[in-house]
Amino acid sequence: MVKATGNRTDLVAPTCRVCKTEYTLFVNFQDVVEWEQGKYIQDAMPYLSAAERELLISGTCGPCFDEMFPSPTE
Repeated sequence: MVKATGNRTDLVAPTCRVCKTEYTLFVNFQDVVEWEQGKYIQDAMPYLSAAERELLISGTCGPCFDEMFPSPTE
């Protein structure tokens, strides 16, 4: 069971558009509103990882993103 942390009590369940895996993220609803109104996502939801923020922005999960855009050292 996934539990909410602190004031992050609102559940979002984005699905990766590439692999179709559904993820569960707990956020603060007001942070989502601020992001949708133009605040940078890293400022609105700094508690999410870069991969989680990318999932919300582009609909692409971390593993799929890394496969599409590998590091130049790989």
